[in-house]
Amino acid sequence: MLIATAGNGSSADSAPSPSLPGPASPALQGAAGTPSPDTAQRWWRDAVIYQVYVRSFLDSTGDGIGDLAGVRTGLPYLKKLGVDGIWLSPFYPSPQHDHGYDVADYREVDPVYGDLAEFDSLVADAHRLGLKVLLDIVPNHCSSEHPWFRAALADGPGSPARSLFHFADGRGEAGELPPNNWRAMFGGPAWSRVKEASGAEGQWYLHMFTPEQPDLNWRNPAVAADFDQVLRFWLDRGVDGFRIDVAAGLFKHPELPDSPDPAADERTRDSVNPLAWNQPEVHQVWRDWRAVCEEYTARDGHDRLLVGEVSVRTPSEQAAYVRPDELHQAFFFHLLTARWDIDTFRRVISEALTDIAGTGSTVTWVLNNHDQVRTVTRYATEPGVRAGDTAPGTPPVVTGEGLGPARARAGALLMLALPGAAYIYQGEELGLPEVVDLPDEVLTDPIYHRTGSREHIRDGCRVPLPWSGHASPFGFTSGTDAARPWLPQPAWFADHATDRALADTRSFWHLYREGLQLRRSLPQLGEGTLRWLESPPQVLAFVRGDGLVCAVNFGTEPVPAPVPGVPLLASGDCPAGTLPGSTAAWWMHAPTPR
Repeated sequence: MLIATAGNGSSADSAPSPSLPGPASPALQGAAGTPSPDTAQRWWRDAVIYQVYVRSFLDSTGDGIGDLAGVRTGLPYLKKLGVDGIWLSPFYPSPQHDHGYDVADYREVDPVYGDLAEFDSLVADAHRLGLKVLLDIVPNHCSSEHPWFRAALADGPGSPARSLFHFADGRGEAGELPPNNWRAMFGGPAWSRVKEASGAEGQWYLHMFTPEQPDLNWRNPAVAADFDQVLRFWLDRGVDGFRIDVAAGLFKHPELPDSPDPAADERTRDSVNPLAWNQPEVHQVWRDWRAVCEEYTARDGHDRLLVGEVSVRTPSEQAAYVRPDELHQAFFFHLLTARWDIDTFRRVISEALTDIAGTGSTVTWVLNNHDQVRTVTRYATEPGVRAGDTAPGTPPVVTGEGLGPARARAGALLMLALPGAAYIYQGEELGLPEVVDLPDEVLTDPIYHRTGSREHIRDGCRVPLPWSGHASPFGFTSGTDAARPWLPQPAWFADHATDRALADTRSFWHLYREGLQLRRSLPQLGEGTLRWLESPPQVLAFVRGDGLVCAVNFGTEPVPAPVPGVPLLASGDCPAGTLPGSTAAWWMHAPTPR
């Protein structure tokens, strides 16, 4: 069986205390020191949040695009799964050049997703079910259709409106060259030239993503003042916190000098340019935002959360963002980008628990999100292959067999056993593979349209979810006149539909649910510490609290289990005494005397 459950009277609990192999390493803290009672009660420290990509979750209107009413419909499903809250992708008014990450109005709902009344109902329904609601906020850049940018274009050089962005004169005899050599993350130069009101070629403006996403100038106090009001607008509507897009961005080097490696962001599709990202001034923004959240917390004792998309080179750099007066948490992307290799996983986990714990925060683990190749496909490679993009021409992974699904199941159990918080991207609980063969004509990712390359494109993980049935739209949208989903669903999505997953006790869905139930019920899991155990080669093993052991076999051959007896939970068939290849398992045992 996929899942073997042991109660208080099970052999796993009643067996004599096992002698675990070898000495254990010192405990690694999941938080600095021993949490105070007040700290231990903060919901976010060990919460499991489900990321809802609204556009692809569930369509209530039949237009082929997911919406807020669809999210409301799906809330009981998420409650049954066992998560603690949801993170909503941007639903603000937007021309959708980057599907909502180009925001035209930070205080409204795009009509394609609903309206403010529908949003308020969603928050109320979520809270009735005991689910938190986090919003995605995009402070680094806005839409080129934002009123501020339209005014900047109309008002001309030197105007107050232009000071809200990074406008600069070009280089060259006639200003025909960009102000510096930076390249945009999504391809092409990071600067675009505008036509002035006179019709003449004019200044250039900075956009680190696409020309439709001009970067805001956070050195202008008006920008910070406006975002203060944006935060309060949504906090007053009852939200429980914010996921912050590009949280290491906002400030650029004040002189905007040339970069020694101008193509680094474009080449890696990551925030690498040290002149454009991770500037020291950004930390004051997070102190100010934390103060706003604390103000609301003081009113009712309920923490409001700030979790940042902090893409930096090392865990120690990330730790600077989660100091006690800054962000509560930041996604730990080093686990997401780790190749399926025992030494790599142990190293990045140890670094996270050492560096992040020292701040008093907890690690925020994540294996996937709306910008990454889905885990099943990313892990469908041999050890040593970079766990990143699907190589050009790679066929789609369309079955529930093989290394990819087995490793994805094992990775899920590992993540849920680690100290701290965790985020699950929608569809991961269904074992959805990446859709890697979408036709060129349906691709919407601006990376593809700006580069002509499929490398790093994100449409494949954003295909609308399959809910039921044997053919598209698989319950995602309904009605006799329903439009086709905004991205086409492959026929093999039928094997991953939610109704089948719920009916199959061996499915990814049931593995996630059992893991979440145990995480909620066992005091050893969630916030706390871990202690590494010596174990057979290719097996990563650690103990949580006073007796929860998690072990992952990174190899492909079975090995002796580090703990005797039937596991509480396993990601694959796991006979007593054996840990098969590409499998993770949890055991309970009496603590070994030290």
